[in-house]
Formats: sequence, C-alpha cells, structure tokens
Amino acid sequence: MNKYLRFILPSIALIFLAGATAMQASAQGSGPLREILKRMDNNNKSLLSLKGNITMSKYNAQLRETDLTKGDLSYRPGKTEKNIFVRINWTSPVVEQLAIANGEYVLYRPRTKQAIVGKTDSKTGNSKSGNALAFMTMSKAQLNENYEVKYAGDETLSSGELTFHLVLIPKKPTSYKSADLWVNKDGMPVQAKIVEKNNDSTTVLLTGIERNPTLNGGVFKITPPKDTKIVRG
Repeated sequence: MNKYLRFILPSIALIFLAGATAMQASAQGSGPLREILKRMDNNNKSLLSLKGNITMSKYNAQLRETDLTKGDLSYRPGKTEKNIFVRINWTSPVVEQLAIANGEYVLYRPRTKQAIVGKTDSKTGNSKSGNALAFMTMSKAQLNENYEVKYAGDETLSSGELTFHLVLIPKKPTSYKSADLWVNKDGMPVQAKIVEKNNDSTTVLLTGIERNPTLNGGVFKITPPKDTKIVRG
C-alpha cells in the first residue's frame, strides 16, 4: 500500500473509532477529561451515519511543505469496527475516490485509470495495511490497552470551531510517533493528526457535518470502468 493510504486511513479511522474507547477510558479520566470522554461515548452510541466535508493536510518535515486535499465524506458504522463503511470523493487538487466497506478498500484514480484494492486487515505481500489500518481493526479493548488519553486544553480549529484537544499516547511501539484528536462540545471528533517518526504528519479535518442522514449501500461501492487497471495493495 502506498504512503497515501498508510496515513490517511489511520487518521480517518482515529476520528470514527476514538469514541468507541471512551467508555473504558472514562474510568481512568478525571475532571474535564472524564466529561469529554462521556460526551464522546454518547456521541458514538447515537451516531448512525455521517456526511460532511473533509480536508487532508500532509506536511513534509524535510521540505517544510504542506499539501492540501479536499473533498466530501460519507460514513456509516458496521456491526463491528472491522465492518465500518467510509466513502471519500476527493475533488481538489485531483479527482479520486476511496471506499471502505466490509473489510475491503478501493482507491480509484480516474486520471491514471487505476484502482488500488485490498483488504483492510491484509498482512501479505508488500502491503503495509496491517500497520496502516490498525485503528480500523482494533477492538475497543485493544484501543484502551494501547493508548493513554490526555486532555491538552481547549483549542479553536482553522474552521473556527472550539474543541477539546486530546493526546493519545501509545503504550506500545507504533509505526508513527504520536496521535492527536480534537473533539467538539457534542463529543464528535472533528480533527485527527498522525505524526510519523520522521516528523511528517497527516491531519484530517471534518466540517459541515450532517449527522444520521440516510445512506444506502451503493454509496460505499466503487465500480471502475472496464479499462481500469486493478492493482492489489
């Protein structure tokens, strides 16, 4: 799996699965953190689907350059964390489509007539999706076991929304250095950041969120044209 998928997917998954560990983590929290985690847990329980705008910021520490990618996102939880549904239509600077459903992903690139496909829990071949999709496949107990949650204070995002900044500290060695999460007053995670060991980072921001819209299964299915080259990730 290429570097794009290695870090965009954990960032997105961090947003949607972080609430799943709130109940277990709340027992360890106190004061503001306990209340934030309680709101996250309530949000997670009541969230049936979601639509919104997505902005991905990728920072290259060596070049000191930032690339921005924008699009729209749809999300629907599955029966387990492994079966969540995600669809992203990137519109700028290039058109691409990413779908995750029932443990499989498809990244379609019309410009190159190429589709990268694979399983989110794949550990075979030269795919690195086992590490890259860790958040996608972790259970609630595993999330709580692997991360210590700390409250870093209130912060206003670039979107103008006031949020609570949480720092997720890995308890075990990971493929990245740190993870941060920003949660709004309703307990909805709206921004996530993954910092790699070389200080490169990927930040995902959600705006214009619509909670619990009707989303049918076809939203999460990508059917590339017949002349598309299929690449196994």
